[in-house]
Amino acid sequence: MSLKRKQPTATEYTEGILQGDRILLSRAITLVESKRPEHQAMAQDIIEQCLPHTGKSIRIGVTGSPGVGKSTFIEAFGGWLIKNENRRPAVLAIDPSSQMSKGSILGDKTRMEKLSAHPSAFIRPSPAGDSLGGVAAKTRETMLLCEAAGYDTILIETVGVGQSEIAVHGMVDFFLLLLLPGAGDDLQGIKRGIVEMADLVAINKADGDRVKLADSAAKDYRLALHLFPPKESGWTPKVLTCSSVEKTGMDRIAEQVNEFKSLAQANDWFGRNRQQQSKNWFYEMLERQLKKLFFSNDRVLQQLQLIEKQVVSGEISVANAVELLMELFKRSE
Repeated sequence: MSLKRKQPTATEYTEGILQGDRILLSRAITLVESKRPEHQAMAQDIIEQCLPHTGKSIRIGVTGSPGVGKSTFIEAFGGWLIKNENRRPAVLAIDPSSQMSKGSILGDKTRMEKLSAHPSAFIRPSPAGDSLGGVAAKTRETMLLCEAAGYDTILIETVGVGQSEIAVHGMVDFFLLLLLPGAGDDLQGIKRGIVEMADLVAINKADGDRVKLADSAAKDYRLALHLFPPKESGWTPKVLTCSSVEKTGMDRIAEQVNEFKSLAQANDWFGRNRQQQSKNWFYEMLERQLKKLFFSNDRVLQQLQLIEKQVVSGEISVANAVELLMELFKRSE
């Protein structure tokens, strides 16, 4: 007798997700992350059915250098939201994958023990793999499924390196930058672009003998933020201090998020930004599919290495080489 688990239909998955079934939600996300064509087809069917039930959350990106305490902060902040605002947070933690073994640590559930055990929370670590900036390629789809399951606060944690911040910024409503006390001594240490993207800067680990350092860093960043141009959203970014360990400052951070949402909805930036993000996502996926189609083409594959050698040796210009390959691709249609 086979003990193999029966695969639910897309409709059964959708119904389970809408009822808040965390097991079916997890299994649906596994389908989204799978590279198998049959899994991808099923995943897209589920997403299509869930789509009318999405978009009602606040999407928050949390970034900061490794060691700043992102996971500890998210656990403290998520716990505060559940206790004080009766919210249901979902945490999508982008986990760094080994480029040699392609393995992934997936340790966020162990780092967020209390939050992962809470019935009102959902935590899903996703291996970043080789996608742009270390951001899991399927994070957007996962976010939609979590919204359909009734999670009203989506927290996306970046790995805090490379271009992951830019990618996450392009899929959230509110961007939170965590910094360490003393970082204000060297404003050049953090890339200007990342600070410019932030809707809120929070100096974490403001406890014990680091309180003065944190206050000093906050003062420096307040001055620095005045140098940046106004945001399209009409929002003026703030700088606060907090302690994830002592769970202080969480109320003020939540207050800033709520104020931002009220302002952005009132001036219609919230909806316009989401529409622009969907448009960008559409073109990103289109480019990815076209690239995949091009490089899996038999005629292109047969000539690619030869033409590459000719480019490297200087026998042919780059523009002509590309034109040759494009002609081969068009001829095989």
